[in-house]
Amino acid sequence: MKRLEKFLRPYRRESILAPLFKLLEVVFDLMVPVVVAQIIDVGVAKNDRGYIVEMFFVLLLMAAVGLLCSFTAQFFAAKASVGFATSVRQAMFDHIQGLSFTELDTLGTDTLITRLTDDVNQVQNGINMGLRLLLRSPFVVIGAMVMAFTINVRCALIFVVTVPILFVVVFSIMLISIPLFKKVQAGLDCVTGLTRENLTGVRVIRAFCREEQSVEEFEEGNRELTRLNEFVGRISALLNPLTYVLINGATVLLIARAGVQVNIGNLQQGQVVALYNYMAQIIVELIKLASLIITLNKSMACADRVAGILDVKSSMEYKVAAEQMKNEQINADQRKYETDGENDQADSNLAVEFNHVTFTYEGAGASSLSDITFRAKKGQTIGIIGGTGSGKSTLVSLIPRFYDPQEGTVKVNGINAKDYPQGELCSEIGVVQQRSILFKGSIRDNLKWGNDQASDEDLWKAITIAQAKDVVEAKPGKLDFEVEQNGRNLSGGQKQRLTIARALVSKPEILILDDSLSALDFATDAALRKAIGELEGNVTTFLVSQRISGIRQADKILVMEDGELAGQGTHEELMETCETYQEIYYSQFPEERPAAVKSSKETGKDLDKADKMTEKAEKGAAE
Repeated sequence: MKRLEKFLRPYRRESILAPLFKLLEVVFDLMVPVVVAQIIDVGVAKNDRGYIVEMFFVLLLMAAVGLLCSFTAQFFAAKASVGFATSVRQAMFDHIQGLSFTELDTLGTDTLITRLTDDVNQVQNGINMGLRLLLRSPFVVIGAMVMAFTINVRCALIFVVTVPILFVVVFSIMLISIPLFKKVQAGLDCVTGLTRENLTGVRVIRAFCREEQSVEEFEEGNRELTRLNEFVGRISALLNPLTYVLINGATVLLIARAGVQVNIGNLQQGQVVALYNYMAQIIVELIKLASLIITLNKSMACADRVAGILDVKSSMEYKVAAEQMKNEQINADQRKYETDGENDQADSNLAVEFNHVTFTYEGAGASSLSDITFRAKKGQTIGIIGGTGSGKSTLVSLIPRFYDPQEGTVKVNGINAKDYPQGELCSEIGVVQQRSILFKGSIRDNLKWGNDQASDEDLWKAITIAQAKDVVEAKPGKLDFEVEQNGRNLSGGQKQRLTIARALVSKPEILILDDSLSALDFATDAALRKAIGELEGNVTTFLVSQRISGIRQADKILVMEDGELAGQGTHEELMETCETYQEIYYSQFPEERPAAVKSSKETGKDLDKADKMTEKAEKGAAE
């Protein structure tokens, strides 16, 4: 909780005033038994109705002032807790936006959603309750004990013995409960993850008739969460019975001792009632304190989890300013020019350069990319093909620096990707990923993610290139058509074309299409590739595809196999030199397989490797 203290500092005044007004309320509450005692010992004993009425109005005035103090304390507590939660939630969201893909993959979407919603709400509730009751309840307990001493010392000794025992019981249960509440929150994460997975994949579940298995899996996770909650609940439930037993036992002793004092004339009847009322106040406040402790336990566990997210540091470091990078590059270029002018001129024409790049995902046992080296010149179209899991998407994810390689360097426009200031590299690259994501809002709003200053003319131009003109024109309102969350009211092909248009609006120097044409028919696919090839400027395009036809005309084709670069070159070159590419090609165009190759296959020569590659390519093509 200390790590989140800084978010409460702007509300220091409210955090002081809330408990202060609660303490004022407590003062009036502690005076009530004294006034009641006076009514009994003076008004009732002497049959003085005027005094009784006078004390009655005093009680009403004290209640009104106490109520006003309570409302004021609630106002300040709510203002502080809501403001704190707002600041924490915003800080978490901003922090998450700054994390690299590595941290996002490690933490997981479900965990982050739970931290931003449920955990922050629990901390907010804990602060609200804490500001109002954390000081109030102990102050009432201690105040009642002090007031008991002002009435009768012998009877007050019962309070002295009872209260410390109650505190020991309460805090012992609290210390046991805190670690268990952390486990409960972890169990909630698991159930949230299962819920999200099942709801997002409900169509796949039904397609494979896996409803019963999904229900059983959810029930198992839910049962485990329920078991944890019940276990913690049993321990927390001990609090009220134990405190009631102690308080009631103390009350019996108090009445017995007070009765003796009344008989010998050391205590009046009204004072006995006052002592009993103080004991009753202690009972009520300890019940409140018990509930408060349970709430605070949950809040502290959630606060640790929230702070844990804020403590996560991005594994990527960025240059502070673009000017610094440019100066360094100018100096580097100058040195390079002085030593080798011809090489400098050649490098200036390179859009992307991979130099012995090796990359492994966090927690993965094997490398996803191993010793990848290639060059892509400006204006070239680079096709990337390979079987499922061969590393195609991983390779293109290193270009906009979604991840950093463990070995080797990735250069964009002759500059190491790590030397770009944050955000500048992405502004030069347009990325269309495998999963088409659109956000709630109009088509215009979604397309302007690429460039918020783009005119409608720019939008329509990008839409036309992306072969989405007919889609937008058919929608009511056209550019103003409202897209539902995740693009639920659009087909897969329509979403793909609009996401491509969004990338084109930014007029990128490098365009990456990561298998983002898979939902398009062959005619639309061909028209789109032709339009992209005719883009204005010197745009370098990376096409990741499972289909040979999608990359056949590329200036250079990279063939991936198990994270390694099996070959690179034009289609014609690879058909002569790359066996992996040949097998992928013949798996998709079996009628073009040469007779000699067919005969070789029938006789079993090199059968194992060919079959494996064909099977992998067919799976990729089917996807």
